[in-house]
Amino acid sequence: MTLYGKISTEIGVHATAAKWFNLFATQLHHVQNLTDHIHGTRLHEGEDWHHHETVKHWTYVIDGKVVKAHEKIESLDEEKKTIFYKLFGEDIEHSFKVFKLIFQAIDKENHGVIIKWTIEYERLGEEVDPPYGYIEYFHKGTRDIDAHLLKE
Repeated sequence: MTLYGKISTEIGVHATAAKWFNLFATQLHHVQNLTDHIHGTRLHEGEDWHHHETVKHWTYVIDGKVVKAHEKIESLDEEKKTIFYKLFGEDIEHSFKVFKLIFQAIDKENHGVIIKWTIEYERLGEEVDPPYGYIEYFHKGTRDIDAHLLKE
């Protein structure tokens, strides 16, 4: 059995792709206030939330248990409304050698919008399950955030 994997979910949302991308590209620190699935976040290293060298510390709930991790933006593509993140440290490093998260806000031809979350990972061993709980976490959080973005 391979230790590498890639899983993703696509969620239809009501807010525009531009609003979604703007939130994650320029207002990431507000996300913790928009869903109950995040307990908190703070800057761990750096002064700017959106600089590629800044490290954030997140506390959130996966599969009913509190999890902590560090995160940094690896790259951002404004044209494709895509952000590449790296998660590491704390609870992540106990299960995964590699844990990358890709956020995409996709405008569909029928004027709909899809938020796509993709996780690329390498588990430390076969006893570690793939991160399916994260997909559920992103799905639920996306619904919460969409409801907030619609109010703006």
